[in-house]
Amino acid sequence: MSGSPKYQSKFTVYVVLCWILAAFGGLMFGYDIGISGGVTAMDDFLIEFFPKVHERKLHAKEDNYCKYDDQFLQLFTSSLYLAALVSSFFASKICSKFGRKPTILSASVFFLLGAALSSGAVNIWLLIVGRVLLGIGVGFGNEAVPLFLSEIAPVQHRGAVNILFQLFVTIGIFIANLVNYATLKMHPYGWRVSLGLAGVPAIILFIGSLIITETPASLVERGQNGRGHRTLRKIRGVEDVEAEFQQIVLASEVAQGVKHPFKELMKRSSRPPLIIAVSLQVFQQFTGINAIMFYAPVLFQTVGFKNDASLLSSVITGLVNVFSTLVSVFSVDKFGRRILLLQACVQMLISQTAIGVILYLHLQATDSLTKSQAIVVVALVCLYVMAFAWSWGPLGWLIPSETFPLETRTAGFAFAVSSNMLCTFIIAQAFLTMLCSMHAGIFFFFAAWILVMGIFVLFLLPETKNVPIDAMVETVWKKHPVWKTFM
Repeated sequence: MSGSPKYQSKFTVYVVLCWILAAFGGLMFGYDIGISGGVTAMDDFLIEFFPKVHERKLHAKEDNYCKYDDQFLQLFTSSLYLAALVSSFFASKICSKFGRKPTILSASVFFLLGAALSSGAVNIWLLIVGRVLLGIGVGFGNEAVPLFLSEIAPVQHRGAVNILFQLFVTIGIFIANLVNYATLKMHPYGWRVSLGLAGVPAIILFIGSLIITETPASLVERGQNGRGHRTLRKIRGVEDVEAEFQQIVLASEVAQGVKHPFKELMKRSSRPPLIIAVSLQVFQQFTGINAIMFYAPVLFQTVGFKNDASLLSSVITGLVNVFSTLVSVFSVDKFGRRILLLQACVQMLISQTAIGVILYLHLQATDSLTKSQAIVVVALVCLYVMAFAWSWGPLGWLIPSETFPLETRTAGFAFAVSSNMLCTFIIAQAFLTMLCSMHAGIFFFFAAWILVMGIFVLFLLPETKNVPIDAMVETVWKKHPVWKTFM
């Protein structure tokens, strides 16, 4: 936008290091998403904790769509999201009171504890407690990292820097798929190795959280203006940061007047960014992406690939995911947010519907697809993942982290994180049951949602490319045909 001030900045080694180290919070989250789908398909794991499911799996003549439908097994996956949902509100308070840096540090500690407990678990409850600790880590990490990245990034690269979070999520999912592929053959402890390796990114995040800087916005918000100014000079790599610093101070003065950010969020003038943030996160989940990612191995087994092949096909989708997210890193600040979201809606709508049609016509409850049909399904899944990965995936985290004014930023973003976790929880808990009762219809269910979100973006989502994070209210919300009535 032409009305936005231009701030000075250049790349420094330190600031790039800060981006990468913080983004390891995303890698943790991705690893947890990717690992649980593979572990729940491992026989040793099922025999130890879910013998009933294992029994059902052996008699594979039964219903294709139902063999993994078990409430406890779903609880294993989804307990993490419930814990993340609750803890993101605590994280928001810590983020405001103590800063982004200590919140990222706490996340890494919870991750370490969770990895240790779940990989050493001897009964189902220890396993679940480990997952819950990982979930608290996710709540803290997903709250602090995107905010940290958006606040520390120069305005003209903010989209790309923030998407590092989602890029690392996809790398985490990919690594998890490779790890599962390797541990499948380690009997009887392969699943322990899979779950325990989550400790590696946790240690990197722990060390990283000691090296990274606190964000200038957070320092100023807590009254440390001198440090804030020094930090801003350090991360921008230039001496003249006055204009940008004054905008942060101004935003902070407004924020000081707000004692109860959660109350403030309920006011009419706070509604536009809140509605956008929550909707984007709900929609991100209702594209059906986690359903496809969690259960890619299961999905491919259902379609008729054997155990190894199905993990291999998950690795393929994982790679597609990583490279397509890279596409958005390079295009988001060039083409803007809206174009990416709308293009992806079209591509996802087509591929979801096609998957649904093929499964509906050719996959009855007990037989499997022919080889060529199965390959087509994998190709369609890849097209779908590709579109998601350069749009709804990264932008669902980017847009909420850049649109709230400082006074409601951590609180508003906590709503975004928790709505994401709530929807992820609902889908993780319900997907296998829905697959069992709706069969191929589940893909049409998600396709219908994609249509809704396309319309939403078209009419309600403003473009936020190149707008300084503390100038959103003036440049975006007050000029938008629908939202200006709220201001």
